[in-house]
Amino acid sequence: MSTDSENNWFSADATTFGDRLAGAREAAGISQADLADQIGVKLSTMEAWENDLKEPRANRLQMLSGMLGVSLRWLLTGVGIGPDEPSDEGPSNADLILTEIRKLQIEIVQSADKLGRLEKQLRAALKAQP
Repeated sequence: MSTDSENNWFSADATTFGDRLAGAREAAGISQADLADQIGVKLSTMEAWENDLKEPRANRLQMLSGMLGVSLRWLLTGVGIGPDEPSDEGPSNADLILTEIRKLQIEIVQSADKLGRLEKQLRAALKAQP
């Protein structure tokens, strides 16, 4: 990963949030549909983010930065740790492992969200009992 000061191939001055999101997603080798599925949003939502028609909420931003291997600051502003410069080589074994780790991180966050919702439902059900 490199910073803008070291390498200006994806400069903050020339890109929008949507450009950075699409560029980081492509650099990670993930399709729009796969990324949308992995973070729990509709494909149309992902498309709207990449086209700068909508912006994700904070929890989704954090998931995106972790999944794509870029800093949250870079994703928002273009300053910070962004994706590596494109290369002609295919993904390395380490890249594939990192992708699997990121997928697992997303699943953990989604499971924690689901657990919180279920706990809230259970508390409400217990309160409602006579």
